[in-house]
Amino acid sequence: QVQLVESGGGLVQAGGSLRLSCAASERTFSLYVAGWFRQAPGKEREFVAAINKSGIITYYTDSVKGRFTISRDNAKNTVYLQMNSLKPEDTAVYYCAADTKTWPIGRLVDEYDYWGRGTQVTVSS
Repeated sequence: QVQLVESGGGLVQAGGSLRLSCAASERTFSLYVAGWFRQAPGKEREFVAAINKSGIITYYTDSVKGRFTISRDNAKNTVYLQMNSLKPEDTAVYYCAADTKTWPIGRLVDEYDYWGRGTQVTVSS
């Protein structure tokens, strides 16, 4: 059982930046695909970004391409989401997730096996 703990959320003005971190409890996390999802009030949880186990392959949803960067440090069992040029529509609870299936990289909620509790990101206009 892998436990995931997100941190780094907060309140930021539009145009600002935040860096989210997700720390995993087990070293096996380095073997898994890692993803970030978000859920805004009244909306379904949606895919944001994902990264393969080596950190070489990344995918992003169109709305964050060029603004967000996912990365990982397997020595620290941690995955990051650097968010720049934030917009009010980025406001949501952000969740870290792990998919024990190493390929292909999933973009659906149901493809992920472990989830963190989330961290709130609020972008003011």
